[in-house]
Amino acid sequence: MVVGGGDVAARKVKRLCESGAEVLVVSPELAPELIALKSARKIEHAAARYDVQHLEGAVLIIGATDNDKINEAISSDARRLGIPVNIVDDPQKCDFILPSIVERGDLVIACSTGGGSPALARCLREELEAAYGEEYGILLKLLGGLREKMEKNAGVGKVWFEQLMTKGLMEAIRRKDNNKVKEIIREVTGEEVHLD
Repeated sequence: MVVGGGDVAARKVKRLCESGAEVLVVSPELAPELIALKSARKIEHAAARYDVQHLEGAVLIIGATDNDKINEAISSDARRLGIPVNIVDDPQKCDFILPSIVERGDLVIACSTGGGSPALARCLREELEAAYGEEYGILLKLLGGLREKMEKNAGVGKVWFEQLMTKGLMEAIRRKDNNKVKEIIREVTGEEVHLD
């Protein structure tokens, strides 16, 4: 269950949905992204202010409101009922912390300050997003496709990786030069790759 209907709640709900969770959002109003998820029947919505009765059947609670009294009530009620709770940006009211995450395909980079400074975690996530662009997801997909052959040829994986990087594979991916990407991989590994 997520209490709150704004942009912060929307980010939490999106992550929960991506993880396969069944999500109930409790909020009188919803941000556009949450309205879209509701319309697509990906979330349930209780168009109401928070009440302890909403906790019935919940296995995890995220409080994402900008109201300290409501957040305090959510935390207190959840803890009394033994339901793990996270109140966004308030570690004292949390049973667990959610890290800031950067995703590039199957590459996931998480950073956490242990609740000490959510603002710092957000800042670090933004730096990581700038430093690790979508090209890293493409690189990982290519390397994943070569992994089986690398493992069959003992010791070749590390050598291939170093050669691929030295010959400019990442730069070719960044330039979206698919012909050069294929050429580098073929030259180093002898493998033909298919790019989407």
